[in-house]
Amino acid sequence: MAAAPGALRFNSDSQKLELFDGNQWVEIVATSPNSQTGGARGLFAGGYAPTYSNTIDYITISTTGNSIDFGDILSAVVGNSGSASATRGVWSGAYTPGVYYNTIQYVTIASTGDALDFGDLTNLVFNCNSLASSTRSVTLGGFVPGVLTNVIQYITIASTGDARDFGDLSALKGSGSTCSSSTRGIYAGGGTPVPSIINVIEFITISSLGNVADFGDLTTVSSTSGEGGCSNSTRGLFAKGVTPSVSNSIDFITISTLGNAQDFGDLTNAKNQHGACASSTRGIFGGGYNTSPGPSFSNIVEYVTIPTIGNAIDFGDLTVARRRVYACSNGHGGL
Repeated sequence: MAAAPGALRFNSDSQKLELFDGNQWVEIVATSPNSQTGGARGLFAGGYAPTYSNTIDYITISTTGNSIDFGDILSAVVGNSGSASATRGVWSGAYTPGVYYNTIQYVTIASTGDALDFGDLTNLVFNCNSLASSTRSVTLGGFVPGVLTNVIQYITIASTGDARDFGDLSALKGSGSTCSSSTRGIYAGGGTPVPSIINVIEFITISSLGNVADFGDLTTVSSTSGEGGCSNSTRGLFAKGVTPSVSNSIDFITISTLGNAQDFGDLTNAKNQHGACASSTRGIFGGGYNTSPGPSFSNIVEYVTIPTIGNAIDFGDLTVARRRVYACSNGHGGL
């Protein structure tokens, strides 16, 4: 039987790992974000402020400073969850007034330019959450027309095509936070029909298929309405958003273990609906909706040092202040 695009094999003659691109087997060459871009890049896409945005911004995570225009996603939307491999940034699902999308789109992170069509999710959905390993992007839950869903689905990032069923969350929910190591994907918090916000943390094994298993609990119930989670290979961070009042607190977990989250520190401001991404050393949080000193859309980008514990520090500004912005990077802990 012919191999499917995105299939992997180990070539026993060359002793190399190979990827089938749809026409031929191609050797996978190890690269790093530094060799591709001069440093791990974080990308922030879409959002609302107060009109719907198609803007993609990028930053170099190891530096500080304002973001730079990268290009545009396919439509001006919110709720388009982000994930990435070392080479591609991917956004899945979205919403504009009265319209749900199943669109998957991608960019090449080392370049700049507009997003391209990748394929379709299995359902129309927004405020889902995505995570990734070096090969797979997994999208979990979200709001489908009229209801929440527990569907988990996946794609092979190096190829293009439609998503496939992975398994189920433990409940119907959306607006959680996600992060990953190279083997485990983590989904934390989120909104469910009853109760409206939960503190549950659960996990999947990214390379397999199946339903989630229980990991532990956040320090408080939490919903982000954005992707407030990020990680390096060992530690996951969740900037929690609504708890149920809007919060500036950050939790952390050790991804390889099971157990409850612990307090990490605080964002510079209480906000929700912010995007998050990471390198091996820094967690980045950008955009969102502030409640203090008064309600406002945020353009603030801030960072923490993941191996330590402490409060966030100002990084710079997005090109456009907006909420429900979703982020990804080519330096996160799943790679």
